[in-house]
Amino acid sequence: MRTYSPKQQDITRAWHVVDADGMVLGRLATEVASRLRGKHKPIFAPHIDTGDHVIVVNAAKVVLTAGKADQKFAYRHSGYPGGLRATRFADLLGTRPDEVVRQAVRGMLPKNRLGRQQLAKLKVYSGPDHPHTAQQPEPLDLPAARRHQVGAS
Repeated sequence: MRTYSPKQQDITRAWHVVDADGMVLGRLATEVASRLRGKHKPIFAPHIDTGDHVIVVNAAKVVLTAGKADQKFAYRHSGYPGGLRATRFADLLGTRPDEVVRQAVRGMLPKNRLGRQQLAKLKVYSGPDHPHTAQQPEPLDLPAARRHQVGAS
């Protein structure tokens, strides 16, 4: 039996919109990265981009657990000696929450041309509005990414 490899005409891309209000950042990023890669489809192949487009709204309302917003840092480097900059996640969530979500998803995609192609299908907005209504995105519910209340069963 031969291994199935999807052709370009076999790939159909859907549009999904995710409301990140009250979702845990890492759990949201894993689900979104899986959709961008196309791992939820039966025609998934690791070397071909079979994924869907994902729109994340309300990125400003994403949460980090266990006080990580104050303890965790986001690093970037200018490329020059001594050019390492560290920013606390709490500050970054206040100024550029869309970039926090984008970087979290980016870290879960392949580190090559394919990963950059898949990341281009991610659209992140800090507020509840997005300009992609013409694509008719369907809402995507991610119950595994919701923050669970302590003591609730």
